[in-house]
Amino acid sequence: MDAPAAVAPAATGRLADAPATGRPAADAPIPQALCSAPTGAAVTVGDRCVCGCRAKGAHAVGRPGPRHAGPATPTEPATPSGTGRAVGAYPLVVDAGAGTGRHLAAVLAALPDAVGLALDVSKPALRRAARAHPRAAAALADTWRRLPLADGSVAVLLDVFAPRNGAEFRRVLHPAGVLLVVTPAEDHLAELVDALGLLKVDPDKADRVAGSLADHFDQAAESVLRARLELTAPEVATLVGMGPSARHTDPAVLAARIAALPEPVGVTLAVRLGVYRPR
Repeated sequence: MDAPAAVAPAATGRLADAPATGRPAADAPIPQALCSAPTGAAVTVGDRCVCGCRAKGAHAVGRPGPRHAGPATPTEPATPSGTGRAVGAYPLVVDAGAGTGRHLAAVLAALPDAVGLALDVSKPALRRAARAHPRAAAALADTWRRLPLADGSVAVLLDVFAPRNGAEFRRVLHPAGVLLVVTPAEDHLAELVDALGLLKVDPDKADRVAGSLADHFDQAAESVLRARLELTAPEVATLVGMGPSARHTDPAVLAARIAALPEPVGVTLAVRLGVYRPR
């Protein structure tokens, strides 16, 4: 399922600026990327940052952090940052629980040498995900079951607001690969939670996520990204409909509460990004 940031065209903040679409010429100077991620959190494949910050020079959200290590030369094989081990000339990026493929498309746009695969249990979502990017494909797969991927075939595995299958993620991820897990922070959508009576984020969620992966992964870094969104009532309805609260609240009651909100509605987007390396 897409994260809430994807449903707000009127949002004033984004997790990352639009990435570059091409690789610099071999003889062109390649500046280092300035990223808001803390030391160790930045993940690169070849000379590209997975977060896409290389295109603009800095994240749109969060205070600037330390610079990444110098980029690889254009002739080097694609390698996740800090490993020194190649994962293939055309690294595979997989989004488990990809929804419509919006996040996968953003990562592929930042990594011109990569190919992508969207996995989800929703056929309508996969039909959109298959068209999300020219280098993306889509396949029907349940994250809780065996994934349709060879052992060690994945360079970057995305899990955005989706179930986490530690054992299966470890099987398909290359030893030099990286798992990126995005979950809601404690204050995610706090204004809507209070006004609409939505389900609150479990305060122990971060520990539970880390614990579910501990047998197969080591956590390399963690950061919290925040942005301020300004949403219309229809956007709020779409946003709430994407989450679990839609299944636990009477639709008529929820609609009435949304209609009573002032417009635009100021909403806090707060997500936790965990970077994991396979054991």
